[in-house]
Amino acid sequence: MASTRRIRAGRRTVEVSRPEKVLFPAEGITKADLADYYRAVARRTLPQLRGRPLMLERRPDGIEDSGFMQKDMPDHFPDWVHRAELAKEDGTVTYVLCDDTATLVYLADQACITPHRWLSRADKPDHPDRLVVDLDPPGDDFAAVREAARRLHQLLDELELPSALMTTGSRGLHVLVPLDRRAPFGDVRTFARELTDLLARRHPEELTTEPRKQSRRGRLYLDVQRNAYAQTAVAPYAVRARPGAPVAAPLTWPDLDDPELGARRWTLADADRLAEADPWRDMPRARSLRAAGRRLATLD
Repeated sequence: MASTRRIRAGRRTVEVSRPEKVLFPAEGITKADLADYYRAVARRTLPQLRGRPLMLERRPDGIEDSGFMQKDMPDHFPDWVHRAELAKEDGTVTYVLCDDTATLVYLADQACITPHRWLSRADKPDHPDRLVVDLDPPGDDFAAVREAARRLHQLLDELELPSALMTTGSRGLHVLVPLDRRAPFGDVRTFARELTDLLARRHPEELTTEPRKQSRRGRLYLDVQRNAYAQTAVAPYAVRARPGAPVAAPLTWPDLDDPELGARRWTLADADRLAEADPWRDMPRARSLRAAGRRLATLD
C-alpha cells in the first residue's frame, strides 16, 4: 500500500501521497519537504497568489525529468480548490486559483514544484496589477544584473513609479511595478517596451531589448514579453526545478548592495528565513501609468 502523510493546512488536512518520493536527487529533497516548505511560506506567498490564474510546472518524476506545464485544471482536483474559466483564442481554459494554504500544499502533493502566476487577477483578467521586467543576463556575471536593476530603478523613480524587486531563482532579477488595473495589457506592454527601449538607448553597450539571442552581442536583455494576456511569471517564493531547489525570493532595493547576491541565493532550505522576513512589507501602492507615460514621452 502506498504511503501517505497528512498535513494540517489551515482549516483542512491534506493527504500527501508518496511523501518520500525524491524530487531533487542531489539534495534528497522529497515531496514531503516541498509540501512543508510551501506550508511554511504560505503567509508570505498567498497574498501574491490569491485570485490569480496559475500555470503549474509539474515534475512527478523529479527535476531530472522534463515534466510538463499545465494550464487546464485536472478533473481530479478536489472541489474546494478554487478555479477560474477564462477565454482563449479557440475556447476557454479552467485555471487553478491558489487562495489558501491547503491548495498550496495540495499543489505540492501534485508535484507542482513551481507555480507561475498571471500578472492580472481572474476577476479582471485583461487588466494587470503588475508590470514586470525580467533582467536576463547573457552569462553568469550577476554584477551586470545588479547594475541593470539599479538603472531601471532610477528610471522608474524619474517617472514617479515605485517598484519592487525579486530574484527569479533561475538567472536574473524581476523588477515589478504595482498597477491600479485601469490600463489593459496592450497599453501596459506598450509602456513597458517604451520604458526598456529608453533604458537600452541610455546604456547601449550593456543593455538591449533585442529578443533574438544572436543579436544581443553579450548584452543583458530587458525582457517585457510577460506583460500580455495569459502570460505568466514565476510566483514570489516559488521553488524552481533546478539543482539546489533555489527560490524566487522578494528583496528590498538595498539588497542590491550585497556582493553575494545572486539569482539563486536563497533555497528551499531557507524556509524559516523566508517565512519570517517580509521584504515587501512596504510594497508601494498601485499607480496609474497615465502620468508616467507623459513623463516617459518627455524623457524620450
